[in-house]
Amino acid sequence: MSEPLRVGLLAGEASGDTLGADLIRSLRELVPNATFFGVAGPKMQAAGCETWEPAESFAVMGLFDVLRDLPRLARLLARIKRMFLTARPDVFIGIDAPDTNLRVARRLHAAGIPTVQYVSPQVWAWRQGRARNIRESVDLVLCLLPFEKRFYDEHGIPAEFVGHPLADAIPETVDRGAARRQLNLPQDAAVVALLPGSRRGEVARLASDFAATIRWMAERRPELKFVAPMASAATRQIFSRVLAREAPAIQVQLIDGQATTVLSAADVVLVASGTASLEAALCKRPMVVVYRLGTLTAWLLTRFNLVRSKFFAQPNLLADRRVVGEYFQQQIVPESIGAELLMWLDDTERRSALEGEFSRIHAELRRGAGPRAAQAVLALLNARHSPVARPP
Repeated sequence: MSEPLRVGLLAGEASGDTLGADLIRSLRELVPNATFFGVAGPKMQAAGCETWEPAESFAVMGLFDVLRDLPRLARLLARIKRMFLTARPDVFIGIDAPDTNLRVARRLHAAGIPTVQYVSPQVWAWRQGRARNIRESVDLVLCLLPFEKRFYDEHGIPAEFVGHPLADAIPETVDRGAARRQLNLPQDAAVVALLPGSRRGEVARLASDFAATIRWMAERRPELKFVAPMASAATRQIFSRVLAREAPAIQVQLIDGQATTVLSAADVVLVASGTASLEAALCKRPMVVVYRLGTLTAWLLTRFNLVRSKFFAQPNLLADRRVVGEYFQQQIVPESIGAELLMWLDDTERRSALEGEFSRIHAELRRGAGPRAAQAVLALLNARHSPVARPP
């Protein structure tokens, strides 16, 4: 390929922006004259991506938010598809946000443009029928978790396990003492980290459960210290309002961001299902994972048996067994959750065994995700065209 490599990108959330920036830097290491354009967040822009539309334009969460914003999103999506078809990049890479990216990828794939989805949709867990749509939409799926590649292999869909960027970013041994000094926490305190989610709807659904749980725990262990890293000003406002109403006597240290530091400082963690549970595992912290959906969504999933996975907590999925407690919907009982967290505080032998399992998971995921993803993209292009760059 004599012309400079031209890469189209679409990232729809902050997590995708981080992955996209790392991928841009990794591709530039291999193809210095490559150019990048599309839908990008501030980190991708700083890495040199020409931005047609900011990533936050697609960041709409929740069924009813999407329905309300549907006309604008449909117009925006149609315009972005046209722009990519006109630009005809050498490869299109959709980063996370699969509902958006697979729609764009399907159209570009039909037009003969190589397409990649970076971060697998949770097709292995529910709505497995989507596998056919993925096969018809993308030439390659870049997976962050090893069991995802196994699912795609079974369905005849090209996929590569590149590792998880969090496993690259978090050291294999975190410094609890340094984290506590940074947060002004006593070195000898029993610290419980609270991570109720990164999205407003998620925090709103779980805040009362968290408040009831810490109230139960504090009644039995008044010396406990509670620390909660907040993903945004909006989630902080929701969470603090519920705490003030439902656990007014409990002091909770609310912190803007710094989730990894809080997890490093903690002894045990109460966490909403999602990437934060993986982050807790990479910090080697015992946890209980909770998951609460809207009532209608939960009823539909249960009524039509749409969930195929044995577990929903990422540590359990990676271990392929129940190594930490996970509680869904009506299973979320503060007394049960609180008792399990106190057990982890007291049972040093069991905690040590769990830390060993989490160390094994960390080693498996720590593979250099950005460079591996870049190499996989170039290998795809080299198989279809004259070589772009030789992957090392």
